[in-house]
Amino acid sequence: MDPHFILALFHIICVVPFLGYIFIQRAATPEYIYNILFFVGLFVLVYHAYKALLKISTKSSSLWVSLIHVLLFAPLMIYIGYYSKKTPRAAYEMLGLITFAALGYHLYSLILLTQVNLSD
Repeated sequence: MDPHFILALFHIICVVPFLGYIFIQRAATPEYIYNILFFVGLFVLVYHAYKALLKISTKSSSLWVSLIHVLLFAPLMIYIGYYSKKTPRAAYEMLGLITFAALGYHLYSLILLTQVNLSD
């Protein structure tokens, strides 16, 4: 199976519902979820920083994906995870925007991947 297909499914099935739950619940989110978000944010930051360095050295055209994770997604997750119930509304709104963007982007990717596979 195509790794991009699996990655898109992972984001749709796991990442989007997790972030969407936090976006909807806001300060009613249980404290342990904030802790998970904080550590997932740290992991995403380290992982995608490493991937960005690799992509820079290979001059990969997909560098932008890692940079978005390093500069936008991970810092927001770390910020919300750290401030937990004291997080300002604007951060939750940004999380909502990112969540819906991730859903749209990965659904679009799945559609493109299935169209390519159907034509084979």
